[in-house]
Amino acid sequence: MSFLTQKHFTNIIAATPLISIDLIVENTKGEVLLGYRSNRPAKGYWFVPGGRILKDELMECAFKRLTLTELGVLFELRQAEFLGPYEHFYKDYVFGEGVSTHYIALGYKLVCDIDLSTLPNVQHNQYKWFHKTSMLENDEVHEHCKWYLKS
Repeated sequence: MSFLTQKHFTNIIAATPLISIDLIVENTKGEVLLGYRSNRPAKGYWFVPGGRILKDELMECAFKRLTLTELGVLFELRQAEFLGPYEHFYKDYVFGEGVSTHYIALGYKLVCDIDLSTLPNVQHNQYKWFHKTSMLENDEVHEHCKWYLKS
């Protein structure tokens, strides 16, 4: 299991869908955690934490890695509620434009209270708890994130 070079990853993104885990984190007040994306795709939108499953990585291991990396707390897959698979399509990709990205995103809901000041700034440069109604009405919240509330 490893990360790919930019050239190899670009070829893969251009040729096939990526499989990812999206973390729909809800606090005990019923608000949803979103981060403001600093990387493509979905750069400049509020988006749920998450990331792709790596080659030869078990889903259980990917879930632990992503919760630790994205939330700063390790969660087990069994602690989450599976919401289902979702398809996300983007006109750009992590390295720029000219290649589209297709994700099969596996949505998992976690209920926990997290201190926003402890969250890492890798994929997102700020975080916010959103009331579900304001999340659905906000044009800066990416449509793919709204799908998790509509299903």
